[in-house]
Amino acid sequence: MTSATPARVQAAGWGWRYAGRKLPAVSDATFTIEPGERVLLLGASGAGKSTLLAGLAGVLGDADEGERTGALLIDGAAPESRRGQVGLVMQDPDAGIVLSKVGDDVAFGCENLGIPASEIPARVAGALEAVGLDVPLQHATKALSGGQKQRLVLAGVLAMRPGLLLLDEPTANLDPEGVAEVRSSVERVVDATGATLIVVEHRTPVWVDLMTRVIVLAAGGGLLADGSPAQVFAEHGRALADAGVWVPDQDVELPVTPVASGAASAVLEATGLAVARDPRVVVQSGLDVRVPQGSATVITGPNGVGKSTLALTLAGLIPERTGEVVAASSLTGRGGRRPIRWTSRELLTRIGTVFQEPEHQFLTQTLRDELAVGPRALGWDAARTAFVVDGLLERLHLSHLALANPFTLSGGQKRRLSVATVLAASPEVIVLDEPTFGQDRRGWIELVSLLQEEIASGTSVVAVTHDEGVIQHLGGHRIVLEPAA
Repeated sequence: MTSATPARVQAAGWGWRYAGRKLPAVSDATFTIEPGERVLLLGASGAGKSTLLAGLAGVLGDADEGERTGALLIDGAAPESRRGQVGLVMQDPDAGIVLSKVGDDVAFGCENLGIPASEIPARVAGALEAVGLDVPLQHATKALSGGQKQRLVLAGVLAMRPGLLLLDEPTANLDPEGVAEVRSSVERVVDATGATLIVVEHRTPVWVDLMTRVIVLAAGGGLLADGSPAQVFAEHGRALADAGVWVPDQDVELPVTPVASGAASAVLEATGLAVARDPRVVVQSGLDVRVPQGSATVITGPNGVGKSTLALTLAGLIPERTGEVVAASSLTGRGGRRPIRWTSRELLTRIGTVFQEPEHQFLTQTLRDELAVGPRALGWDAARTAFVVDGLLERLHLSHLALANPFTLSGGQKRRLSVATVLAASPEVIVLDEPTFGQDRRGWIELVSLLQEEIASGTSVVAVTHDEGVIQHLGGHRIVLEPAA
């Protein structure tokens, strides 16, 4: 792989406040990153990590979008003038996919940079191989799983061979094998090109041995720590963990949810179930599925195996291809015991769903209004609605953002909000797709504790996850999916 010209990054009192927000997302950030350094950028959820990466990529916008302070430079120039030199992989992979075919999408950035057409096919092939995305070039991008989309976006950036590589939660929705593949591919790329690397990632143990430096943003502005990984974690480990940073070898002290009794009745079950989003492409068939009532069930398996599709089918949002999902008699609606036949209002109190992409379920302009959607649809009075909304905002550390637009939140904050919107209506079953995606240590503990409390109160929880901590603390019952033969 051709060497890149590694970039030098300077921040001098830099900050950014989004339009409509009282407080800045980042403030007083000051540091210099020398060419070729490999930096792990840490901080609690909402500390401004993604905002800083967006600033370095030159995509924050003009004065209408927000207000900046201080200076942020790449090789002495504004990031907006260095876009061809910077590659950014964003938290939401859908935001980075442009074209309908895999090969075309990976080639898109190279074409915009004016790379000779004769060189592009080799770059595309090499980038796809590097990230382990083994699909035909004509494969539809919309048919990829969430984890596959993350690999696709990373491949598109790697194909451009940037001098500054910015990765925002690049392994968040990947299975363990995918995490290892992406980690290895990034190492190969920076070894071969010498590119400066900045990674935002909550999975610190995965990346720490690749890094030469750790910078920790403080939630209130400035830096919490800056130094070599060994120095930062040795000197500030406990303080960082308390602030929400995932510190290697700092265990989470939470109880493990008891395994459901074999005699527990089923809240959802199906025999001979086949599931598909595209009716022409069945991703799993012949499934015998049973979800015990009042306990946790986790759905695990490699990326692209159909975990999200199964979850959405159990939740009554996608019709079964064969077989029938049947709910417990206590959940019978006007459509009978089959969730797919229930109305949206019936689903609201019976099965609540948290999608893999939080943005797909946001409907309003503020967090407070978003949390009130379910209670208002159920006809609750203002006092009861306010009590539930305020309680969830407080519990999930979102009270200071009550009047913010949901789409301006960090990835971790969006995930907590999406979970809270479902909890607000108190459904008897909660189906969650990657519930702990993008969570700092404190947010993770709060979410898992909240789900444990829901289970203890009799709620049935179904979680699609690659998170070993979730499996350990919630996963008394498991549905393991394997690739179709």
